[in-house]
Amino acid sequence: MAQNSEKKKPPAPITRIPEAPNVDDHIKKEIPTSYFQSFIHLLKGNIGPGLFAMGFAFMHGGLLVAPILTVLIALVSIHCQHMLINSSIKMKTLRNAEKYPDFAETIEQCFEMGPTATQRLSRTMKMLVNLFICVTQLGFCCIYFVFISTNVKQILLAYDIHLDVHYVMLITFVPIWLSSMITNLKYLTPVSFIANICMICGLSITMYYGLKDGLPEIGDRKLYTTPMDLALYFGTAIFAFEGIALVLPLKNAMANPHNFDRPMGVLNVGMFFVTLMFMTAGFVGYSKWGDDVAGSLTLNLGDTIGAQIVKAMVSMGVLFGYPLQFHIAIQIMLPTVIETFKCYNHSLAANLTFRTFMVVVTLGIAELVPNLGLFISLIGSLCSTALALVFPPIIELIVKRDISSTCSRYMMYLKNTIILVLAFAGFLAGTYESLSEIIKEFGSEVKTTDSVLVDSNS
Repeated sequence: MAQNSEKKKPPAPITRIPEAPNVDDHIKKEIPTSYFQSFIHLLKGNIGPGLFAMGFAFMHGGLLVAPILTVLIALVSIHCQHMLINSSIKMKTLRNAEKYPDFAETIEQCFEMGPTATQRLSRTMKMLVNLFICVTQLGFCCIYFVFISTNVKQILLAYDIHLDVHYVMLITFVPIWLSSMITNLKYLTPVSFIANICMICGLSITMYYGLKDGLPEIGDRKLYTTPMDLALYFGTAIFAFEGIALVLPLKNAMANPHNFDRPMGVLNVGMFFVTLMFMTAGFVGYSKWGDDVAGSLTLNLGDTIGAQIVKAMVSMGVLFGYPLQFHIAIQIMLPTVIETFKCYNHSLAANLTFRTFMVVVTLGIAELVPNLGLFISLIGSLCSTALALVFPPIIELIVKRDISSTCSRYMMYLKNTIILVLAFAGFLAGTYESLSEIIKEFGSEVKTTDSVLVDSNS
């Protein structure tokens, strides 16, 4: 009887500890995106102010060498994105998970699969990837404030309206903040679509001015350049294809994730158009303006009405591109914020509050740090290169180290070694370019200060 009474005792209540909500899970299950919506986001994530710097890059590469290298860099970057996706797919399959692990989770799980040495580094690598992504994405956001406000100030000056750039930033804050309150990729699509239209219109007007009177003979331009010039080309061009942080969030958000990385999927088709736009901007820009091509093609248009329209279009495109870059960083940081402050029942309020706080932070950095772009570029040369060209080949080397075919294994080693060498070259070139600009900028400031002191003492 005692045994029977023990059997009839109700089970002890199980105390469940609430888990921090995962933003990717929420997007995937409730608000999946279509092929077209993901395509729009991919375009916007890769098309920014750097598009108008390609003429300057081609000047340092030459009309013959630069197009070839641009295609090669594009192919390597796309291949690295596929390596990351394939590793994520393998980790999902091995762990029988519901969704594909994100960038940092993929790196962590791949390192856990490796030998003891890599297993010890798995947690550190995950934290490092998340740090690099947040620094890169939020760095873009800070630069966007500077870029937009500088362009708007120039437009106002053309009409003899004088407004301090810091006040322009404060005005810009309002539309950026409002668009950043969109918390999922599906509803962010119209914003990215408008941004793409603005960037394409800006490029189209620029190309019209470049082509309307015809292009000079190809022989009038350099076909190839010196190794030092190539380093400057490389430092600009390699960062044109740095949208790898978007890849897995976009794939996870799709109703049919397979459509993202199939042969005619979002990734390949989208990057084809991205590469085509960068090639067009670079080739026409350098062919038209030669050694006078500016760091941004908009500066070569002078004070024409077309130039003001292009500046306005590009500024709008960058402004509406802010929420997408911002969204990727928030996806990484938000779960930690919700868990830290235990606001599981108010996740939407926490999301909006945190987004507001981070928009204010990016505005504050843009307002307070002088020559911000130079330092962001220097940091980006490390973070962007590591994300785009270092981590993907490393995890493939770990995941596929037991390939049975000796020939295939050595070919994989050779391919990934070449990519890592390219990454190192990109890091050196980007660092050299950024440091050169920093030295030049602060050198001119020192000279200006010295001249002021001399004038005041005389």
